[in-house]
Amino acid sequence: MEDLSWAWNSSNACFPATQKSKFTGKHLFFTGIIPKYSEVTVTVIPDDPSQNFSVYAYEIGANSDYLVPNLPRCIRCEADHKRERTFSGKAPQDHTRTVKDLVAINNPYRMVIGVTGADGLEEGAFTLVISTQSR
Repeated sequence: MEDLSWAWNSSNACFPATQKSKFTGKHLFFTGIIPKYSEVTVTVIPDDPSQNFSVYAYEIGANSDYLVPNLPRCIRCEADHKRERTFSGKAPQDHTRTVKDLVAINNPYRMVIGVTGADGLEEGAFTLVISTQSR
């Protein structure tokens, strides 16, 4: 995906332009429905811990089919990528990447999950774990 500007558009706000390099590999998409009264957590676990993946997930209407880069707006977007430094009060990061807080309250929503290589990573194997908790 050549143009990542959809991600830092204020109506999406997935990740800032300063983190563009973390999302420059090939993008693989997964989609599903978040049932109402549910919260979803998505984790990417690389088979090879030395491979650097990033993940993002966004929520749109249940009947919507927008895929990036043609995403004019979304309800919520979360992303996780390798941090360049350790932050005070945060646990050190391992090779897994997780997005949380994908929530549906009164209505179901469609979630679109994007798994991508960081720094141009073109291929690699991973396990995708999707956990749904009813609220």
